[in-house]
Amino acid sequence: MSAHAGLEEGVGVDLATDRKASRALFAAGFTVFALLYFVQSLLPIFAAEFHVSPAESSLTLSGTTGVMGIALLLSGIVSDGVGRKRIMVISLVSSSLLTIAMAFVPGWGGILGLRILMGLTLSGVQGVAMAYLAEESDTRTFGTSLGLFISGSAIGGMVGRLAISALADHFGWRAATAVMGLLALAASIYFWRTLPASRNFVRTTPGIRALMRGFASILRDRVFLLLFAVGFLLMGSFVTTYNYITFRLLEPPFSLSHTVVGLVFLVYLTGIVGSPLIGGLSSRMGPARVLWAMPVLVLAGLLLTLPDAWPLVLLGLAILTFGFFSGHSVASGWVSRRASQNRALAASLYLFAYYQGSSLLGTTGGVFWQTWSWAGVCGLTAALALTCIAIALYLRARGGDLPVKITP
Repeated sequence: MSAHAGLEEGVGVDLATDRKASRALFAAGFTVFALLYFVQSLLPIFAAEFHVSPAESSLTLSGTTGVMGIALLLSGIVSDGVGRKRIMVISLVSSSLLTIAMAFVPGWGGILGLRILMGLTLSGVQGVAMAYLAEESDTRTFGTSLGLFISGSAIGGMVGRLAISALADHFGWRAATAVMGLLALAASIYFWRTLPASRNFVRTTPGIRALMRGFASILRDRVFLLLFAVGFLLMGSFVTTYNYITFRLLEPPFSLSHTVVGLVFLVYLTGIVGSPLIGGLSSRMGPARVLWAMPVLVLAGLLLTLPDAWPLVLLGLAILTFGFFSGHSVASGWVSRRASQNRALAASLYLFAYYQGSSLLGTTGGVFWQTWSWAGVCGLTAALALTCIAIALYLRARGGDLPVKITP
């Protein structure tokens, strides 16, 4: 066998491994977002059954994301010491089992408790997956691979909401929740069996001083801070919109059923297409040239949801969803590639800001809904999108695509 043939064979093996990793991480993204966001379509049911306000019912989501954001700061650090795959498998399986348990808990307090606990268990995937991809993917394919992971997230969010809406309408929310947990458990087992072991991971166990230097180095970098703000604002506008669009569509003049409202989440298909597409574009052109257009799309989509016209609302949500998932793909990929060291730590800080946007702004949106109805929600989310546009344009003018060395 010639040397050239051997090289070609080696490349083929690497490509096959990369494809397996992409499929496994697609399943991981699917599972995390399905488990995290399936409760979003149940918020009106929770409000009615447990006699709580819309803002209080949203705690089943914002409480999870709030704890998850904090726990993400530790999950990446833990994975630096024990390995990426092990942390992700434990996270997915335990979260699936907690979801199954949620179907049998009798009171509102118990449901909230399990959802808050899920904030801890779900934290072991996203930041770790971003670090895994940054370590294992080729530079030319990183943006597309990360986009596929986020596409899995989009499909998980869509299927979770669609399935739970239809099942809850016909069999009750508890049966629907049990089914969701079982599906997630099956996807978790597929991930465990499919994800290749890390090829380039180097186990590290940094001390407190080294971690503090790493945190300080990241937080002194203005580009990192602005990208964290982008994640906070994008996620806040997205979750706030979807938290309360369900309430709007159940009320006049729409007066739709839960099953039909669940079909709204088919617009997640635009995010599924957008993430790898825009992620690949970002890899070729540079994220600074691409990012600014994504919050513009979010703002345009928001404005289309204002009229009481069903086709416009659907179109607006589709545009907003495309802009959100694509913007998240670009911003999170920029963070991971910019950090030449301690990528898990940088990714965890980004995701901390990202999920705090979901938690803080998602619940705040409930106050705007109760006070000013849908116009109030749109006013809040439009302000977030405009701020995000300003930051992205500043980043484009400044540049900042080159990696920086984070002090270990």
